[in-house]
Amino acid sequence: MSVSSMTRSGDKKAIYIMFQDGEKSAEYSLPECGLVRNKGFSEAELASLKEYVDNERDSIYAMAKGVNPLKALMRDV
Repeated sequence: MSVSSMTRSGDKKAIYIMFQDGEKSAEYSLPECGLVRNKGFSEAELASLKEYVDNERDSIYAMAKGVNPLKALMRDV
């Protein structure tokens, strides 16, 4: 699982949560807890991932606050 920093698009703020398992990947967004994209996860797996994101909302927000996108970018240089 990876978590983005808080992003802004217009007047909306969002955090993106990516799950990967081999070739499978799924991305959710908060605050609406919506599925953004899916590649390979079953409906049952997606339901479990959504439940996890919803239940761990507070810890995901805390993780996102700790993400420094500039530092991550500079690490790859």
